Amino acid sequence: MPELITPQGNQSISAILFDKDGTLLQFVSLWGSWSECFLGQFTRQLQQRGLEFPAQHRPSLLGTIHDAEGRITDYDRNGPLAMGTMSDLYAILCWQGYLLGLSWAESMELVDHCRREADAMLERSRPVLPLPGLLRFLDDCAASGILLAVVTADETAAAENHLRWLGIRDYFSVVIGTDQAERGKPFPDMVLLACTRLGVQPAAAAVIGDTNGDMRMSKTAGAAVAIGITGEADAAGVDGDADVGVILPDADILVQSYAELSIRRNAR
Repeated sequence: MPELITPQGNQSISAILFDKDGTLLQFVSLWGSWSECFLGQFTRQLQQRGLEFPAQHRPSLLGTIHDAEGRITDYDRNGPLAMGTMSDLYAILCWQGYLLGLSWAESMELVDHCRREADAMLERSRPVLPLPGLLRFLDDCAASGILLAVVTADETAAAENHLRWLGIRDYFSVVIGTDQAERGKPFPDMVLLACTRLGVQPAAAAVIGDTNGDMRMSKTAGAAVAIGITGEADAAGVDGDADVGVILPDADILVQSYAELSIRRNAR
């Protein structure tokens, strides 16, 4: 069985299950673009109805970090945008519209309009970028015979599109979106379903993700190891200075990038 080599020890595994956003794809490039478009549309649609969405509330709505010009530069790894389903995000925005004076039906229609605009923008621009070192690591996994799957809070169809845009869909035997499971993260359902479809036991699978929801999903499913990928040594929460050990307290192993992970083939 191949071994996954990490800075904090080695693990014999048959499969690796990856979160998608922030783990395979750079989060801000994709979801920062989507959120900026969505929130911009949301604000303009409210203004047309004589309502104002306070700019100071934008970061707290989905868990995004903005620069002085309002551009999204980072995200809260434990916030709704990082951990929630698309239905969660739409519900948050519908609730905001309702609080500002729309009926629930009007708010749902407004949010659906904003969703369609943001999704169309993504389809046009396809702002997907791989995390540094990812393609080399996927090649090593494929060469070693390790089975690969994606377990994501995104919808399956959207996840399939994003993987194809990046040119990495063929690495994965299974793609599980939250729409395929009874419960999403942090519950174990997606890991258990992915392992069943791969034909492996959870104890023979590693989970790699960028949120503590991924780590808790891994633990409750009984996976071999939960690996948190931080992106930066000082990866931050909403306040900009949170320690990654606090953000990902349930990780077995923390790495900054795929450069810290490798595969040893045919270990005995």
